[in-house]
Amino acid sequence: MTHPAQPKASHFINGAYVEDTSGTAIPVIYAATGEQIASVHAATPAIVEQALASGKAAQQAWAAMTGMERGRILRRAADIMRDRNHDLSVLETYDTGKPLQETLVADATSGADALEYFGGLAASLTGEHIQLGEDWVYTIREALGLCVGIGAWNYPTQIACWKGAPALACGNTMVFKPSEATPLCALQVAEILHEAGLPAGVFNVVQGLGDVGAALVTDPRVNKVSLTGSAPTGKKVYAAAAAGMKHVTMELGGKSPLIIFDDADIDNAVGGAINGNFYSSGQVCSNGTRVFVQKGIKEKFLARLAERVGAAVIGDPLDEATSFGPMVNEAQMNIVLGYIEKGKSEGARLICGGARCDMPGWYLQPTVFADVTDEMTIAREEIFGPVMSVLEFDSEDEVVARANATEFGLSAGVFTKDFARAHRVIGQLEAGSCFINSYNDAPVEAPFGGVKASGVGRENSKEALKHFSQVKSVYVRMGDVEAAF
Repeated sequence: MTHPAQPKASHFINGAYVEDTSGTAIPVIYAATGEQIASVHAATPAIVEQALASGKAAQQAWAAMTGMERGRILRRAADIMRDRNHDLSVLETYDTGKPLQETLVADATSGADALEYFGGLAASLTGEHIQLGEDWVYTIREALGLCVGIGAWNYPTQIACWKGAPALACGNTMVFKPSEATPLCALQVAEILHEAGLPAGVFNVVQGLGDVGAALVTDPRVNKVSLTGSAPTGKKVYAAAAAGMKHVTMELGGKSPLIIFDDADIDNAVGGAINGNFYSSGQVCSNGTRVFVQKGIKEKFLARLAERVGAAVIGDPLDEATSFGPMVNEAQMNIVLGYIEKGKSEGARLICGGARCDMPGWYLQPTVFADVTDEMTIAREEIFGPVMSVLEFDSEDEVVARANATEFGLSAGVFTKDFARAHRVIGQLEAGSCFINSYNDAPVEAPFGGVKASGVGRENSKEALKHFSQVKSVYVRMGDVEAAF
């Protein structure tokens, strides 16, 4: 009997499921057990061609629809997605290993929010009129054309919607390639969009590894590339897109600072640190993995943190009581174990965790290191797992300088009861998505993205519409033309 996670086919192209078994088989391994639950086939060159051709062919008619018509389809898809939230959340858990307790509230719900939000904005995409005496200029906001979305494995449903919704709202079409580690969820997004009335070819999904991504990114028909991934991958994809003068959005990694001042509410600060390090088993790009705690409350903070981390319920992700699940796959688990060993060997003090859990699947204990110094590997490199580094600081100026001493700049957070200080510190931190007395909130209404090596462009909010459209300006002369001869 086939597993309920097995999709109808590997790809979704031109409004229908498509299979080509001559592509390399990609096994889908359930992170909680290590067992194969499904498989898909990587896109062959013929499949890639089919997807790009259908996206290109569908684009002009889609862009010619009114924003209100496009938006209505996206909003209908949001309703369907919410109606199916339970089944989509179970699939997300099979795809990623994240606990159902989390996927029920953070994944398809976030995807539906994006479809609803951008569906509502689609009719608002207008240009402007600029009067110049009797002459005037008007602008038109136009679609870019055919877009490629390349997803990461940590939020497969959400990322497909965060990229697809603004792209489609602006009148673009998209070919989306999910991560080979989590190929299942994006197919459901495509199926729901089509069910909501999306014309065939407007949103297509193809599976594959880096070679398929490269074929998509370098195709001359593609006008825009939006990637969520690691900084090294981002640099390669950015360069490949630049060779074809394509628009890009790069949402990459981070090593974000979370700064906790002496006057902070300890329980709220601990809660922020837990959300910023252990949600999704630490597999979140914006995580605040460098937790700077002011000297006066450091030991109190660590004691309360260890107590609350000890209350994590590690177990079957499909059990809603479970609050902490496995790593996405064995390879990622081993990468993180390597970082834990470096933390120990470089002299950090292990407060809790630090080992693999004695159970099937790819489970790691939530791990906290104290007495971490700025030059330690675990304080410099993105780990992408449940490893928190706690660093001590004395003064505000000192912590701002240390927080900014990184190539990354995705997120930053501050916990303090002094709001003047909160705004002053956040104002100096080099990061795109920041938090005061909170961490890792990502409402679709707010822009999301980084500075420095953490990427270019923004996802979500009205900012995303600027990244999926371009402006045409038209000068209108009302009188005679003067010329030199």
